[in-house]
Amino acid sequence: MARALALKGSKKLLNAWAFYDWANSVYSLVISSAIFPIFYGALFRVAEIEKVTIFGGEIARAPLISYVTSLAFVFIAIVTPLVSGIADYMGNKRIFLKFFCYLGAASCIGLYWFSLENIYFGLVCYFFGLVGFWVSFAINNSYLPDIAFPEQQDGVSAKGFSLGYVGSVILLVFNLAMVMQPAVFGITDSGGEVAEIKAMKYSFISVGIWWILFSQYTFYHLPKGYKREGERTNIVLNGFRELKSVWKQLGGETRLKRYLGAFFVYSMAVQTIMLIATYFGEEEIAWGTDTERTTGLIISILVIQIVAIAGATFTAYASKLYGNVRTLIVINIIWILLCVYAYFLQTPMDFYIAAGLVGIVMGGIQALSRSTYSKFLPETTDTTSFFSFYDVAEKIGIVIGTFLYGAVAQLTGSMRNSTIFLGLFFLIGVFLLLRVNKVKKRQ
Repeated sequence: MARALALKGSKKLLNAWAFYDWANSVYSLVISSAIFPIFYGALFRVAEIEKVTIFGGEIARAPLISYVTSLAFVFIAIVTPLVSGIADYMGNKRIFLKFFCYLGAASCIGLYWFSLENIYFGLVCYFFGLVGFWVSFAINNSYLPDIAFPEQQDGVSAKGFSLGYVGSVILLVFNLAMVMQPAVFGITDSGGEVAEIKAMKYSFISVGIWWILFSQYTFYHLPKGYKREGERTNIVLNGFRELKSVWKQLGGETRLKRYLGAFFVYSMAVQTIMLIATYFGEEEIAWGTDTERTTGLIISILVIQIVAIAGATFTAYASKLYGNVRTLIVINIIWILLCVYAYFLQTPMDFYIAAGLVGIVMGGIQALSRSTYSKFLPETTDTTSFFSFYDVAEKIGIVIGTFLYGAVAQLTGSMRNSTIFLGLFFLIGVFLLLRVNKVKKRQ
């Protein structure tokens, strides 16, 4: 007997959709933001080197990971529309969500074998971890107009991010305990590898298992997808045709077009900061000992996540009072001040303060950006293509942001100069957001 699908707007369906953030956010916290950057820096410090030879040339550790990240997002920007085109025409969006979820989770597990001796394999796992996370995240985002009515979208979007913060903090606390007290978990020095680094490797495995396990609830309740009517030809390339179609439709959607322009610019800075913040803290802050560095960085990330839960909820409330666009303008102004502050960071306490302030605006700007875009969409059943366009714009922005960040750091010899550079993008974002509601006073 076939099970009955949950209805659009139902609590069961909304919770299942939001719960994917609980499943996959452990990647963005444990891998992208916390444990992996510390692990990556530790490998170089233990080997007492700052540069590594890749493809016949030497490159410092910070620009290397920044360039690999840029390359991954080039790939993501190409793959996302391909997937959306096939999903739209075949009506099998959930299958792709599963595939990229499992790809990302398996890559996280593969990071267990990351080492300077196996640098190519390690970077490949890092690369496909990014691909799995971001493409599955894009597919899940595209479900938002399908599972929630417009008046529900701000709330459920914020709920998803809040669930993600809670879930990822739980796993990070467990991993923190494992890294700081490895002997309690039966992890000891062996084979020339210190227990703390081995514990970090086990944390990568825990992320993959968590991601696979908790995504099953989402997979069970989400609809398979909505099959496009009519003849289906050139399915593989159709995603790019859909992007072209969306671009044409933007010509008649002035407010949406202006919002996307602003989103492209400020999201470039937000996502770059999220991807490199821990690398910055690991390299630029005077922590003292290696143990103090590890503890301090993980505590900073925990502060960001805990504060971000309240930040996402408060931002959703503020958007009801003042409107989405006005709230986004204020958040961008706060980001500008944070970028200037980051340039002067020296001590661990400076970094903790910055972490708390980042937490307030990080979750809010992500959740509100996603739901604002959903609200501005024209009446359509082709939600996958519109969200594919949104995600491709975001990924192209990340490519530019991470590449420029790495280039500025490499050319100037300091990651600090890059923070001021990113602040300029938020400033431009403010001016572009000011134009959005000139079309209509309030959305």
